[in-house]
Amino acid sequence: MSEPARQARDALAILAVLTVAWQGAYEYAGAVAVTPPLGTVAFAAHLLGSARFWEHAAATGLALADAFAIAAVLGVLGGLALGLWRYAADVTEPVLAALYAVPKITLYPVILLLFGLGLPAKVAFGVIHGVIPVTLLTLSAVRGIRPVLLRTARVLRLTPRETMRHVLAPAVLAEIVTGLRLCFSLTLLGVLIGEMFASQRGLGFLIINGINNHDVRMTTAVVLLVVVAAVLANALLLATDRTLHRG
Repeated sequence: MSEPARQARDALAILAVLTVAWQGAYEYAGAVAVTPPLGTVAFAAHLLGSARFWEHAAATGLALADAFAIAAVLGVLGGLALGLWRYAADVTEPVLAALYAVPKITLYPVILLLFGLGLPAKVAFGVIHGVIPVTLLTLSAVRGIRPVLLRTARVLRLTPRETMRHVLAPAVLAEIVTGLRLCFSLTLLGVLIGEMFASQRGLGFLIINGINNHDVRMTTAVVLLVVVAAVLANALLLATDRTLHRG
């Protein structure tokens, strides 16, 4: 059996197990807690035909795109820059690791005071979730680079900017893509949390609004659609990641 066929078989097996577990949860808890798989899929299909749903999806997509772009650029550039100055990296790395361990929801009042309700707050929530992991992974990749490449850059008298562009970035590209894959997932989580607490638009708002109104069908269907979109996006990033690592 070919590798793609095995992957498809494994994916179908996982999907079947999750569906059975989902149905079991419905049979155990009832409709007050979760809707059944087929009913949820049917209502999700109905939502996909609703203009109101796409307005909320577009709001989430815009916030996610902005947050991911900011977190990726800041994280990659920060990791590359710290990788060039070992002393700065030794000082900064434990600080970043400690900050990342802080529950981000505790920053909710500060984010609201700084950015108010709306798009800026959602983007800020996304950025603070995604930027530190990318920075740390990029920094770790730079530290693992072959010393001969950095010595060659010094011999050629490359500036720090030229070293980052022509030496560091290509050498750690595969690891950067791995970091970006993680960044996407965490940024999406941050944006959804921001929409739950700091917005009146977006898929996160639909989820929290469904919870508040005890609209189990809406909540479950939106969560399903978010999960499917996240899985597809991560599959594309994972395929790119594996291609670069094989190369």
